[in-house]
Amino acid sequence: MSDLPYRPCAGFMLVNSNRRVFVGQRIDPRAHGFWQMPQGGIDKGEDERTAALRELAEETGIGPDLVQIVAPASKPLRYDLPPDLLGKVWKGKYRGQIQHWYLGRFLGTDADIDLEAHDPPEFNAYRWVEPERLPELIVPFKRDVYSALVEEFASLI
Repeated sequence: MSDLPYRPCAGFMLVNSNRRVFVGQRIDPRAHGFWQMPQGGIDKGEDERTAALRELAEETGIGPDLVQIVAPASKPLRYDLPPDLLGKVWKGKYRGQIQHWYLGRFLGTDADIDLEAHDPPEFNAYRWVEPERLPELIVPFKRDVYSALVEEFASLI
């Protein structure tokens, strides 16, 4: 495992006017019952900010015109896949992800959210939650990342 690289990834913590954070419930049966913020791989030649906004649009239908970026995270955050997923996801090429996160304010309404904007969709439901609840909602191996994000962005939310 230590010989494998980390997959480059970008994520977006989207906050509404009530200071709640968007989370979507993954369709992936391996993640059933868990909720996460929009995130995904960075394409070759793509910068982190562009990737974060693209992933947000693909997974929620929310375009960059409905988002005000507040701040990037101060540093990338990493997580390792658990042993039962290692070699099974991302064609076995990666040991986990190195994630570049952004905090942004949602300027739209729930009517602007379209979970089927991308084919295939990644989320089957969404909700707005208190930031401090994020670590308990995500799959266990990503909890440290979510805890670090909540701590870093708390004063900006």
